[in-house]
Amino acid sequence: MPANQVRTALLVGLGRSPVRLPLVAADVDIMIPAYGDGPLLRETVQSVLAQTDRDWQLAVIDDAASLEDGSLPAWLWSLDDSRMRYLANPKRLGINRNFQRCADESRADWVIVLGADDRLLPDCLARVRAVISDFGEASWIHTGATIIDNDGRPSLPMADRVKRRSAPKVRGRRLMAGEDLAVSLLRGNWMYLPSCVFRRDVLLHHGFRPGHDIVLDLDLYLRILLSGGSCVLLERPGIEYRRHSASLSSTGADNGTRFAEENAYFHEMAAVMTRAGWPRAASAARRHWTSRMHTAVKVPSLIAARRHRAAAAMVRLAFNPAGPRSSMPISGASSNDTLGSD
Repeated sequence: MPANQVRTALLVGLGRSPVRLPLVAADVDIMIPAYGDGPLLRETVQSVLAQTDRDWQLAVIDDAASLEDGSLPAWLWSLDDSRMRYLANPKRLGINRNFQRCADESRADWVIVLGADDRLLPDCLARVRAVISDFGEASWIHTGATIIDNDGRPSLPMADRVKRRSAPKVRGRRLMAGEDLAVSLLRGNWMYLPSCVFRRDVLLHHGFRPGHDIVLDLDLYLRILLSGGSCVLLERPGIEYRRHSASLSSTGADNGTRFAEENAYFHEMAAVMTRAGWPRAASAARRHWTSRMHTAVKVPSLIAARRHRAAAAMVRLAFNPAGPRSSMPISGASSNDTLGSD
């Protein structure tokens, strides 16, 4: 299929007269930052179609369109659902900028950035809508997640066991904000970005800050909190979050890039929280003990694989708390802001 057809497959009928798809009005947008076609992405889309609440819009934003043979937009078109859009990036943006495009292309009042291998549980949107009616002024909702492996089976790896132990106790619903929530997240980021439902105005104001791939979610949460935002936590999960070795975080953990980015970020946040007058949050950022423990756990396997330089780098990251400071504005910044002095 020619590239121009690939990029407009859901706007123009394939092999038919050009017809622009009608868009339905909905107050929840589900944005999927994808990297080409595949069975897991199709499972994700099918989980959206299976929602008991049908008032939604879906957009798949493909960061591998230049490598595509047209199978993804053709398959989406075959579903014949006017609530869906396919958007192709003319050139690869990378994870951070593709997430930002998801935010920029959203249209509804509330937005989910759903992983291309995760699945919504059937009643997720129905439950979210009930929360919105009661907590419409909250900045975002965190539904929580159950963990599945590459084959879709229930799983609970060590990282997710730690997340579960780090998360605040919730009975039904719980509204949190300010330093209390910041401290909890800095001790161990137990949130799952695909299970978050953001108010669109909040998401667009703060955006995903360039330069962060591993911590782009934590950075967004903290900047929202620093600007006075709040989050509703739900006890019962709304999504199935897929944990597998091919994910960015898993790959980054093996080669050390994840921990280097996290280490620099936590030191930046220690300075930011100090200037914000949140001493407990600053202390949690300086300690970032869950990240450092995760780093240390990787050392034995690296030594066994005779990757001694990588093991030494991991030891330094795990046991050296000193790091660079930053002058990020404490009030939160939009995705286009650069770091500067106060």
